[in-house]
Amino acid sequence: TNLSEEILSISFNRPQKANAMGRTMLSQIQDVISALNGDDAGSKVRCIILTSCSEKVFSAGADLQERSKMTMDEAAYFVTALRTALDGLATLPMPIIACVEGAALGGGLEIALTADIIIAGSNATFGLTETSLAIIPGAGGTVRLPRLIGAARAKEMIYTAQKIDASTAYEYGIVQHLVEAGGTEIKATEIAQAIARNGPLAVRAAKRSIQSGMDLKISEGMEIERKNYQTIIPTSDRLEGLAAFREKRAPTFKGK
Repeated sequence: TNLSEEILSISFNRPQKANAMGRTMLSQIQDVISALNGDDAGSKVRCIILTSCSEKVFSAGADLQERSKMTMDEAAYFVTALRTALDGLATLPMPIIACVEGAALGGGLEIALTADIIIAGSNATFGLTETSLAIIPGAGGTVRLPRLIGAARAKEMIYTAQKIDASTAYEYGIVQHLVEAGGTEIKATEIAQAIARNGPLAVRAAKRSIQSGMDLKISEGMEIERKNYQTIIPTSDRLEGLAAFREKRAPTFKGK
């Protein structure tokens, strides 16, 4: 659902299965990614908000009932496809905000970790609990969580299948904003509107620069930043920003 032409809200709506991810949800995520990478819808959207239709659960992870009926080859294929899809979500050009109300466990937390900003309601719980099922996080959890909170804390959470509450997730740095239960979408919309007011090409370039440069040497990261800055120099939005500053008015950015 669109909150506006520039802010897209994507809501998980499988409450009877705790928003567990099976083949259908995976296919829907793949379709959304394809659409947002396209020239039409993708060029207009300036921010994405991920939410759940249930205040009790963001996503409880994999659909284990469906998974139990898969052959080993089918399970391996599914996890590979899910990993690829979530990587596609994480690398969408526009910023993503995740609103976590209730449980974000296993693959549910892996979905949230694809976001640039995570907002948690006070009722939220987080965990990569796969080792309790004799498997490991398979859709980016062992990669993204250590980069976010450090290896030591990520190891303890994963090795012990620990579930942590919202305040602990905030302390660890998984969550950037902690609000009252039921209030995540209000905060997310506030942040999304602040993002949408800015030059969309600049915001996208900043995201590319941060994501591509953060794991490199500083000198290599600086080169990534230089290349991304160069993409902004010839844009009409940059000239509009300078004109608006000079004329003491609000800019009107068109993404060009």
